[in-house]
Amino acid sequence: MKKIAIIGTGYVGLVSGAGLSDFGHQVVCSDIDKNKISMLESGEIPIYEPGLESLVRSNVKEGRLRFSVDPASAIRSSDIIFIAVGTPQGENRKADLSAIKAVAGTIAENLNGYKIVCTKSTVPVGTGKRIQSIIYSKKQQVEFDYVSNPEFLREGASINDFMHPDRIIIGTHNEKVQKIMKDVYRPLYINETPILFTSVETAEMIKYASNAFLALKISYINEIANLCEAVEADVHEVARAMGQDGRISPKFLHPGPGFGGSCFPKDIQALAAMGREQNSPLLTIESAIEANKKQNIRMIDKLKTLVGRELKGLTIAVLGLSFKPETDDVRGAASRLIVPKLLSAGAKVNAYDPIASENFKLHYPEINYFYSWQNAVNESDACMILTEWNEFRCMDLSELKGLMKYPIVLDTKNILSMLNLEKLDFKFDNVGRKPST
Repeated sequence: MKKIAIIGTGYVGLVSGAGLSDFGHQVVCSDIDKNKISMLESGEIPIYEPGLESLVRSNVKEGRLRFSVDPASAIRSSDIIFIAVGTPQGENRKADLSAIKAVAGTIAENLNGYKIVCTKSTVPVGTGKRIQSIIYSKKQQVEFDYVSNPEFLREGASINDFMHPDRIIIGTHNEKVQKIMKDVYRPLYINETPILFTSVETAEMIKYASNAFLALKISYINEIANLCEAVEADVHEVARAMGQDGRISPKFLHPGPGFGGSCFPKDIQALAAMGREQNSPLLTIESAIEANKKQNIRMIDKLKTLVGRELKGLTIAVLGLSFKPETDDVRGAASRLIVPKLLSAGAKVNAYDPIASENFKLHYPEINYFYSWQNAVNESDACMILTEWNEFRCMDLSELKGLMKYPIVLDTKNILSMLNLEKLDFKFDNVGRKPST
């Protein structure tokens, strides 16, 4: 059993803290955001993530997990310190490391014995050296070791990802630290989860390279989908056949309005910036960024073609605001790019999302929010589906048609039956498949 401090109780920190406490460790999740800690101490979870609330509650009850607004105290009482603060996109598209540097300074000021400092946040290559330099500059007499331990959690499935990961990456060549980190992840090690030991720099690069490759795969299938439309091929059949090739796999071969979320957009930009800075430009990554921008714009063009006119004065129902199902996260979501374009075109927007409306309202309070898809589409001129929630997959299309002013649907996630839409005389379009005539 280790005493662990998690600095930062955002998505990564809270899931990691809950998971590590479930492994039997004593974990304190600390944050300077008093409101967030107050919510957690009262049993409220500040983010929507299936399974997280019950995992937190059970480990708090067992006394293995607690929360604190005092990072300094958490650091002093721990054996291992996990840094899990945000690294948003900053100037010149690089990762903003201000929170990382602040935590490193706090760690330096409160080292009271040997500890392992471990970064879970996604950080550019070389950040580990910078963290160590900050600590050494402030506290030269106290021994510590540094580890890069990037996370690979998918929002909406993070509990399963933490408990059953494909692999664990540990960036350190120190055998003593390797043994300690094996103990941290002992339940996974016993279950023969691969634990890969690398240099710090390699571990930092693995995270960026993985995310960028997935983003690249999405941009690729989106461009194939666009070409499929031009040549009258079906991207679903193309992707299915591609995915059966063991060298490719079917994962992330799902066309849509472009990739989003809290990781892919900022991470791919940061990796591209790293390449330019090192005079080793990543041309495929730069192209994927550009392709993703065009894919969002393409959805607006598709909608205009469907309605047969400019959007000014029309009421557009937008179904789905989160960047993916099973999360309330709207960071980088297609909705964040498409809704403002609808507004600037003079359209009125009626929006509905099962979970994410309150988060989206913080950015766009001026649009109309509804608490069911039926109310959102009522008397609308057209409907756009931007998130593949199961609720939308199962919509009664006859009911949908009866509620709308005009039966016009742009299904950007390809979740509705084209056959059923045709039977009901919908005018519809999607991504990479045959539209209605």
